[in-house]
Amino acid sequence: MTATANDQKTGRAVAGEELFDSLTHFVVAHNGRPHECAERIADQAVAFLVTAATATVPMVPSDDVDLGLHALILHTKEYAELCKRFAGRFLHHNPKPGGGARDPEKVAASAHAMKAAGFMVFDDLWTV
Repeated sequence: MTATANDQKTGRAVAGEELFDSLTHFVVAHNGRPHECAERIADQAVAFLVTAATATVPMVPSDDVDLGLHALILHTKEYAELCKRFAGRFLHHNPKPGGGARDPEKVAASAHAMKAAGFMVFDDLWTV
């Protein structure tokens, strides 16, 4: 059975409205993204974290989703709670040493893992 938009999970539902609204506001205020775009980024960041908790592939966010992931990490209490709930442990942020470009294949594999986990994925946010 293929998932439809109505039976796919969303990061927004996982986060809850209070955290979701705070993440969205953070992305708007600190990254200058329009509200609707910031909502989609926040959604994907939470879905990314939940998927990363049990993923069997290296999870690498897109440039856009990384904005939301950083916002989520800065919500330390909520981030730690989500990590414990879905991974059973704290998930550390391990950026690529020395920075540099993201591997497009790993970014695509991450989006695919999120889809396989049942999350709605906004493909246009998963570019490098």
